[in-house]
Amino acid sequence: MIKREPNMIADNKLDVEGDRFSTVEIPETAHQISSDSWFQAGVVLTSGVNSVFVLGYSGTIMVHLGWIGGVVGLVLATAISLYANMLVAKLHEFRGKRHIRYRDLAAEIYGRKAYYLTWALQYVNLFMINIGFLILGASSLKACYVLFVEEVTMKLPYFTAIAGFVCILFAISTPNLSSLRVWLACSTILSLIYIVVASVLAAKDGMNAPPRDYSIHGTTAGKIFSIIGASSNLMFAFNTGMVPEIQATLRQPAVENMLKALYFQFTIGVVPMYAIIFIGYWAYGASASTYLLSNVSGPVWVKAAANISAFLQSVIALHIFASPAYEYMDTKFKITGGAFELKSLTFRIVARGGYLVISSTVSALLPFLGDFESLTGALSTFPLTFILASHMYLVAKKSSLSSLQQSWLWLNVVFFSCMSIAATVAAIRLIVVDSKKYHVFADV
Repeated sequence: MIKREPNMIADNKLDVEGDRFSTVEIPETAHQISSDSWFQAGVVLTSGVNSVFVLGYSGTIMVHLGWIGGVVGLVLATAISLYANMLVAKLHEFRGKRHIRYRDLAAEIYGRKAYYLTWALQYVNLFMINIGFLILGASSLKACYVLFVEEVTMKLPYFTAIAGFVCILFAISTPNLSSLRVWLACSTILSLIYIVVASVLAAKDGMNAPPRDYSIHGTTAGKIFSIIGASSNLMFAFNTGMVPEIQATLRQPAVENMLKALYFQFTIGVVPMYAIIFIGYWAYGASASTYLLSNVSGPVWVKAAANISAFLQSVIALHIFASPAYEYMDTKFKITGGAFELKSLTFRIVARGGYLVISSTVSALLPFLGDFESLTGALSTFPLTFILASHMYLVAKKSSLSSLQQSWLWLNVVFFSCMSIAATVAAIRLIVVDSKKYHVFADV
């Protein structure tokens, strides 16, 4: 079933282009769409980029790239990611249809086979991101526990189970992305708490510490693989892999509103992330960990507050990145009731609970955060955000593009394809190496 909505600008039902009333087709979905402002979408995107993952980027990016490579890489990744996401956003209403899912857009441009390939890439991407949130959520709980207990008996897998259980409760009580309104404000406050605390405590440590080691360690081959992996982490840091799904929640004009949200994300939104990455690396150098709050020293209650904030924010952020999977299941089984209607509630308990139990189990089995970031960037962020975005825009707009623009888009496709292959090899190597170091259900 396809619905139609007026292509309204502000509150007007008249499209200013040619003074003609126009309609845009909308696919059937069980979730709420066309209801949010560009600012709410911008906050969703900013919550993603400043999620609890930022506590690890000093260790997973800067340690392997150094000052010059890290700073230049972050600036380039910001610009390239904005450009690639804008390409996808501009295709949202291609051929007069509103493409509310990434796979729908790919199918419209390439055909039905691309639907399944894109579906697989996107869900691998989001599943891996959710594993990262569960690992970080568990790490923050354990870090808080260690502050108050002298004899540590609980291992990381136990905290992973607790994190998974809390995420299940939140997923059951929050039907869709649009219902996150009040939680987005909470997410912003929580992010500010752990970013400010980690930055201030790290800066204090840095001012009192002896000269740090900023060199890149390892063998030549190890350095090469680490640099490739860190480059993959750079792309992972800025991209959600779900631009159409977030854009679907926006009121008309959806394209213009999404561009505003992206400008917000890649300007104001990245400032806190830049701050904590650079301060963390400056303070600890090559010894910066993949969870910065484990490096910092300071009052126990302050560190505890930051760790709890990081845990709670990971729960909200995971829900954002799991929402395409939830939307698919709700739409497939026609679950449209209210949040606490019996049928709807029962379905969410079973479907979302099952999804998160599987995610939590994988997180506990292989808690190697940096490796999963690298693999996610290699297998899905590069293909979805850069290769597919550039090629889709090339195919969709070919007749209106100059030869120079076409050459530029082809260059992006080729370059990021090579990067994706290299990053996949590097990430698999890292996972194999770490798997030899640690056993399954490791307490890392």
